[in-house]
Amino acid sequence: MKIDAEIKMEYKNSKDADISLKSLDIENKGYVESNKENNILTFKLESDSLSTFLATADDLIFSEILVEKIIESASSK
Repeated sequence: MKIDAEIKMEYKNSKDADISLKSLDIENKGYVESNKENNILTFKLESDSLSTFLATADDLIFSEILVEKIIESASSK
């Protein structure tokens, strides 16, 4: 079985999207294809295993939550 998904994340502005993409790209190289258009990041995931797919999606979302918290923290100072 092959599993494909596309996850889109929309940011307040292009700068925040750039920060997030650069932060997440390190972890995702070779596992997740990423693309940025204006303030929207698109991540494409593929897997032959449901457990691998879910682990990859979970890692991506968890990492994005951390990046978002860091961006919010830095902008509030």
